[in-house]
Amino acid sequence: MGDLTPVPDHLERILSTVAPLPDFPQPLMEALDLAVAEDVAAPVPLPNFDNSSMDGYAVCLADVVTATADTPVHLPVVGEIGAGQARLMAMSPGTAVKIMTGAPMPAGADTVVPYEWTDSGVARVVIHRAPSAGQHVRRAGEDVAQGEVLIEHGTVLGPRHLGLLAAVGRSTVRSRPRPRVVVISTGSELRDVGTQLGHDSIYDGNSFLLAAAARRAGAIAYRVGIVPDDPRAFTDALTDQLVRADLVVTSGGVSEGDFDVVKEALSSLGTVWFGGVALQPGKPQGFGVVGEDDTPIFTLPGNPVSAYVSFEIFVLPAIRRMMGKLPYARPTTRARLTHPISSPAGKRQLVRASYAVDRGGAFVSPVGGHGSHLLGDLAASNALVVVPEETTSVGAGEMVQALRLDEEF
Repeated sequence: MGDLTPVPDHLERILSTVAPLPDFPQPLMEALDLAVAEDVAAPVPLPNFDNSSMDGYAVCLADVVTATADTPVHLPVVGEIGAGQARLMAMSPGTAVKIMTGAPMPAGADTVVPYEWTDSGVARVVIHRAPSAGQHVRRAGEDVAQGEVLIEHGTVLGPRHLGLLAAVGRSTVRSRPRPRVVVISTGSELRDVGTQLGHDSIYDGNSFLLAAAARRAGAIAYRVGIVPDDPRAFTDALTDQLVRADLVVTSGGVSEGDFDVVKEALSSLGTVWFGGVALQPGKPQGFGVVGEDDTPIFTLPGNPVSAYVSFEIFVLPAIRRMMGKLPYARPTTRARLTHPISSPAGKRQLVRASYAVDRGGAFVSPVGGHGSHLLGDLAASNALVVVPEETTSVGAGEMVQALRLDEEF
């Protein structure tokens, strides 16, 4: 296995080549699931004025502190304030102002008595329970102070972050965009879905598999029509697509056969490395840059399981680096193995598996065989068991590291 590149070395080659995309201000809804490229400070406090948290009456505490059911307090109602309809901005001691939830507190008032503690009077209100000081009043800045850092650089924006940014008046936020990933399938045997198969042809599942994986990772994915086993046809297709690509992913044509057109077409450029990586499935790999803009290109194996595993281990970290998302690689989790696994020495094996949790904790069960063409087994899996290079067998009941494929991170 000495001629195989270790997985960490190949990944380092990739991450040292791929750079984060330039950031720019983006509208809030466009920034969902993107990484912030700035520390965002609050331009205004939140709330930005004292307001009522209840429908009730704004009062001065000193006027109502003695109120009980037996000795209620009677106050004249001198006005009404609705949310967004503030006309009365001040009140005198010994009076009350009807106030709605979210309406600004009038000057002179320090407490709100909810309707439930009163007779809901219009011209005069009877208060039969005393509030505590400042009760039912939201103070300006009690949630967020002006100038406070709300979101730190590198945070991936979710719905709650966007709600907070909008609440303090931000309409845009600096973030790195979604990479544009072009996916190309090669092979004269491939046919597009919905067409008739011949006796020697197969449907192109890889482009859907890889484009969907790229979209799930947060990228904008473009599926390109099938490219036959012809170096010129591949070169023409690649050249056409580079104008809209931040990253290119191909599948097929990178082994040692007579019709491995990807390898043949790109080897002459001298900018793409081809070789074996100590990974099973996914040994044949290629990576480099192409075009005037040095667009990163991944040339993955043609077998669907090999292509998908390669995407998870090598392409996914590159996409996340472009987007400024950390960590780059999917984290592993510990789980108990239900059935024994054998593995070749010197290779990191990724075994399709089903991950679940019971009363005994997390466990993984291998799914199907080792064949890199077994797409049905891959679809039935939700995890990959990681068997290290130095390990040749793992027994049932032992703890292993697993990649949970459907988990966000």
